[in-house]
Amino acid sequence: MSNSIDKPSYTLWQLVLYMLRLGAFGFGGPVALVGYMHRDLVEQRKWITEADYKEGLALSQLAPGPLAAQLGIYLGYVHYRIIGATLAGLAFVVPSFIMVVALGWAYVRFGGISWMQAVFYGVGAAVIGIIAMSARKLTEKSIGKDKLLWAIYLVLAVVTVITESEIAWLFIAAGVLVWLLRAPPRWLGKSNLNGVALMQLPIGGSLIGTWDASQLTQIALFFAKAGAFVFGSGLAIVPFLYGGTVTEHQWLTEKQFVDAVAVAMITPGPVVITVGFIGYLVAGLPGAAVAAGATFLPCYLFTIIPAPYFKKYGKLPSVIAFVDGITAAAIGAIAGSVIVIAKRSIVDVPTAVIALITVALLWRFKKLQEPVVIAAAAALGLGLYPLLH
Repeated sequence: MSNSIDKPSYTLWQLVLYMLRLGAFGFGGPVALVGYMHRDLVEQRKWITEADYKEGLALSQLAPGPLAAQLGIYLGYVHYRIIGATLAGLAFVVPSFIMVVALGWAYVRFGGISWMQAVFYGVGAAVIGIIAMSARKLTEKSIGKDKLLWAIYLVLAVVTVITESEIAWLFIAAGVLVWLLRAPPRWLGKSNLNGVALMQLPIGGSLIGTWDASQLTQIALFFAKAGAFVFGSGLAIVPFLYGGTVTEHQWLTEKQFVDAVAVAMITPGPVVITVGFIGYLVAGLPGAAVAAGATFLPCYLFTIIPAPYFKKYGKLPSVIAFVDGITAAAIGAIAGSVIVIAKRSIVDVPTAVIALITVALLWRFKKLQEPVVIAAAAALGLGLYPLLH
């Protein structure tokens, strides 16, 4: 059995306060956020064991929905079960939700946010440096010198760069490969199947698009579908949102959608919180609340429903091998996503310099806080962008 059943060394409210702080000051998107959780909760505070963290990361990659939010929910579940998962998830999401709603209000009131491009010019480049350092730390800690895991890691990194997406079945294939090579089963037991089967259960999929509903109900159904059926971390949901909000429903213009994505990138917390900004533009505060709630509810359910199976069977050799394979694949995909995002954010020499300086500063000064780097990058963007464009 997992040692997570032992008496925790922290209180539930300490974890909630940590998640509030991460949601309020955690820049860099899902790649950086999962790295912060490992650094803070596993390495420094030792609230969460390495095994529990890896189980959470594996489950978060297998299930659809936003990666960082799912991992935060799972880490809340480790010692405090449903109440811990619920409060940790809310604490992680609420700060950035409040920020994007405030930005949505300013956007509507003042007719757009002209300074956003300038801020994102600097912040987007700095974010590349932050997530590159996070990916490096995760790689060193979880992959080590294991040749099989390195092979899986490299394959997933290359596939992510080429396809610019995360392919869910490859994560499962990696887990099965390591399982078969390192802990080959003599028989197929329920302990190896139940968790995966539960993670593949759709939530209300047959109802999507069949109702003649009000606008808020349409918003709820569309964003629930986004949360329940889109795999991949952070920006993976963006193409789906574009197709629904701009092309299908025509709720937003092209410029409004681009601004919505920029808002998600310059605010802390999960990138997927852009749904709150989009919902606000479509239907005000009720639209923002419905869009965010509908997006995050499926990922919450996809985390807490399989979690007991991961906790019950997590120490079996076959499950450990399966999780090791998925973890290697997940971190490989995270490393590949650094390159994918960099291609969009590093557009000229100044942005490349900002990214390199960010890496150098974080490498040299281990205790340098990321929000300080983000603030400096934003100031650089505001100063440089008008001169260069």
